Amino acid sequence: MDPETKRLLGLVGGILVIASIIGFILSRRARSEAAKATIANLNARIRSWWVMAAIFSATILLGPTFTTVLFALLSFLAMREFITLTRTDRADHEVLFWAFFIILPLHYLLVGIGWYGMFTIFIPVYAFAFIPFRRVLTGETKNFLANTSRIQWALLICVYAVSHMPMILALPLRDYEGENAKLLFFFVLTVQLSDVLQYVWGKTCGKRPVAPRVSPHKTWEGTVGGIGTTVLISSLLWWATPFSPWQAGLMALLICLAGFFGGLVLSAIKRDLGAKDWGGSIAGHGGFLDRIDSLCFAAPLFFHITGFCFGTGMD
Repeated sequence: MDPETKRLLGLVGGILVIASIIGFILSRRARSEAAKATIANLNARIRSWWVMAAIFSATILLGPTFTTVLFALLSFLAMREFITLTRTDRADHEVLFWAFFIILPLHYLLVGIGWYGMFTIFIPVYAFAFIPFRRVLTGETKNFLANTSRIQWALLICVYAVSHMPMILALPLRDYEGENAKLLFFFVLTVQLSDVLQYVWGKTCGKRPVAPRVSPHKTWEGTVGGIGTTVLISSLLWWATPFSPWQAGLMALLICLAGFFGGLVLSAIKRDLGAKDWGGSIAGHGGFLDRIDSLCFAAPLFFHITGFCFGTGMD
C-alpha cells in the first residue's frame, strides 16, 4: 500500500468518523418524533457506509480479481432487484436464466482477462441480439417487446454499465502504470460524495425541486451545492490520479452530472413501476440499485473519456 492509497483510505475513514460523531450528537439533541426519525435514518445510512466502505476498500487492496468478483456479485444483486420489480412471464424464465447465469459470468470473465474489444460489444451487440432470439423460441408473443426490453435494460444498466468500474483497473494510462486502483477509488469516492453532499445540502437548504414528479427530494440548492462541493474536493485529490488539478475538477464535474441524471433516470423507472425503492437490503439506503444508480451512468463515461484523453490504447 503506497502513501497515496493510505491517504485516500484515511480520508474516507476520517469522513466516516466525523459523520458518526455528528450523527451521535444530533440523535441526543433530537426532540420531536419527526426529527428523531430523520436522525435515525441518517445514522442507519452512516452505519451502512462503514460496511460498504470497508468491503470496497478491502477488495481494492486484495487486487483486481477480488474487485472483479465484488462487482460481478453487485451486478447480480442489482439485476435481481431490477427484474423483481418489473413484470415477467413464464416465457421469460429461460431467458432470465441465460441473463443471470451465462451472460453475466461471461461478461465479467472478459473483464477479468482484460479483453477490451469483446468487453465493449458482448452485451450491447451479442447479448442484445440473443435475448429476443431466445425469447421468440418459446413461441409466446404476449408482452414480447416489453419483457424483452426490460431484460435488455437490466443487462445494460446492472451488468454492462457497472462492469466499467472494475475494467478501470485494466485501463492503460500514460505514466500511471500499476496505479489504477487509486483511479477507481477516486471515481467511486467522487460519485458517492456527490450523492451524500447533495443529500446534506438538500436537507439543509433545499427548497426548489428539480423534477418534482420524478424525484421530489432532489432540489436545485442540493444539486448545485452538492456537485460544487464535490468538484472542489475531488480537484484537491488530483495527486491520486493521472489528472492535473483542473482536469480532476472537470472529470469530477462530468461524472457528478452523469451520476445526477442517472439517478433521475432510475427514479423515473421506479415511479413507472410504482416503487419507492429498488429493495431494502441496505439499511437507510434502500436496495443495491438505489446505492449504485449514479455509478451506473457515470462509469462508462468516465472510463471511455479517461481512456481517450489519457490512455495509451487497448486491444
